[in-house]
Amino acid sequence: MTRMTDLIEGYYRFRGGEWQEERERWAELKTGQSPRVMIIACSDSRVDPATVFGTRPGEVFVVRNVANLVPPFEVGGGRHGVSAALEFAVTKLEVEEILVLGHGACGGVNAALTRSLEHAAPGEGGFVAHWIDLLDEARDRVLAKHGDGPEGQAALEQEGVRVSMANLMTFPFVKERVEDGRLSIHGAVFAIADGKLRVRDENDVFSAA
Repeated sequence: MTRMTDLIEGYYRFRGGEWQEERERWAELKTGQSPRVMIIACSDSRVDPATVFGTRPGEVFVVRNVANLVPPFEVGGGRHGVSAALEFAVTKLEVEEILVLGHGACGGVNAALTRSLEHAAPGEGGFVAHWIDLLDEARDRVLAKHGDGPEGQAALEQEGVRVSMANLMTFPFVKERVEDGRLSIHGAVFAIADGKLRVRDENDVFSAA
């Protein structure tokens, strides 16, 4: 099990290895960042975008949350952490691409599919339940077609990416930039079991990269 002491040891390895190797890069980054890509990913410890895509420091702007979800644009309510990161990435950093990255064996997606946290109180799963209710409509479609087994799980992982991609377009500053060609939106699902990345194509099909 990784503990704080393990993290410190890891830092020393990083400081004596990768940091030294990328010293010029870190020097460039001390005055700011200019990533071209934003990745919206799950908080799951098994799916680190920097690891999956082999990126260098400063290359991707990442926001992570349970089930890699983007809420629709709203000015009320309290789900604005993703919205704030999105606003900063698009309007300040002027990223050119956004990738919504789902993954296999997602616990948040499974909770949405099985409704296992439906009546949980805050602190006992209620916060997660309220967050993943963003998948309610998609879940109903998936259950009707695939059920709540492995096939349904995989289908809802893809549907979750579609939901987030659609919700991105409810943000005026995103929609404007997509329509004038300054920004593009992509979706993909990384399978933990076989390490394959399946990317959503123009026909709305997830195919191996």
